[in-house]
Amino acid sequence: MNQPVFITGASGFIGGKIAGRLLSQGRSVRVLARRPLPELEKLGAEIVAGDLHDENALRRGCAGVGTVFHVAGRVGVWGPATDFFRVNVEGTRRVLAAARASGASRFVYTSSPSVVFNGGNLAGVDESAPLCTQAPCAYPTSKAAAEKLVRAANSPEFKTVSLRPHLVWGPGDKNVVPRVLALARTGRLKIVGPGRNLVDCTHITNVVEAHLLAESALRINPLVAGRAYFITNGEPVVLWDWINELLRGVGLPPLTKRISLGAAYGIGAVLETLWTALPLRGEPPMTRFVAKEMATDHWFRIDAARRDFGYAPRVSMADGTAELIAHLRVTG
Repeated sequence: MNQPVFITGASGFIGGKIAGRLLSQGRSVRVLARRPLPELEKLGAEIVAGDLHDENALRRGCAGVGTVFHVAGRVGVWGPATDFFRVNVEGTRRVLAAARASGASRFVYTSSPSVVFNGGNLAGVDESAPLCTQAPCAYPTSKAAAEKLVRAANSPEFKTVSLRPHLVWGPGDKNVVPRVLALARTGRLKIVGPGRNLVDCTHITNVVEAHLLAESALRINPLVAGRAYFITNGEPVVLWDWINELLRGVGLPPLTKRISLGAAYGIGAVLETLWTALPLRGEPPMTRFVAKEMATDHWFRIDAARRDFGYAPRVSMADGTAELIAHLRVTG
C-alpha cells in the first residue's frame, strides 16, 4: 500500500529534494508550504497550504500518513531567540502532536550537528557528545531543544529518528555556496584563523539518501528508533582549500587575505552589540558563532549511521565538487 508521506519544509533545499526523490519512486507525497510549489505539483505532490503554527493544516497534512519528514525550521546565525524557538521548538512540538494524533508510525527529523556546538573544535565527534545548552546564537540551542522533543516522543507505536547533516551543498543550494561566492565577489571574505581547519560537508544526494534509509530502518531495526545520527560525506576537507577550489573553478581569485580568530570573534561581538542596540536591519557581516565556525574543526563520525541503517555516501567530495563547478559555470 502506497501510504502517503508528509513533508514539512519542501520549499527548502533538503525538503524539496526529499519530496522529489520520493515522487520519483512512485510514493504518494503531501507537503506543507506557505507558497505555491509548481515544480513539485507537476511531479504529483499534494500541497497543503499553511505553516508550522497552523494546526488545521498540520492535521490535514498528517491525515492517513505513515511517515512524517519534518525538515522545516528556522536557520541562520542572527535574530531574536524567541523567533528561533517559536519555529524550531514550538513548531516541532506541533508537528509531533499532529503526527501522533493522526496515527503516523514514523517520524524523521532533520536536526543539525550544531546541537553539540561547544564553542571549540569538534574533531571526530560522535553521538555521545552532549547537547549544547548555551551558544552565541539561538540556532544551536533551539535545534537541540527540538531534537530532545523528537527523541522523547519515540515509542513502540511512534518511532522517531533525528538526522544531523552538516553543511549541505550541491546544485540547487541557495544558501551555503552562493553565500560564499557572493562574499568573495565583493571582497568581503577572508580566511579566518590559520586556515587549516577540517570541516565535514555533505552532498545533497547523500542527505536525501540518509533520510530515506532512516525511514526504512524505522520499520525493521529497533536500534534506530529514538536515536540521533550525524550525516556527512565521511571525508572532511580543509575548509579554505575547498573554498578556494570552488573559487578557482568559477573563475574567481583564491583567497589570500587572513584575519585571526581572536580578531574575527572580537569584531563579531562588537557588531552583534551594535545590531542589537541600534537596532540595524539584516544580520551583522560577522558574528561570534560564524567566526568560530570558520576557524575551528567541525567533522563528525558516521559509524553509527553506517552500522544501523547502511548509510554510505553515494557522491564523493571530488565528484560532487566537479559537478557543482560545472553547474555554477552554466548558471552563474
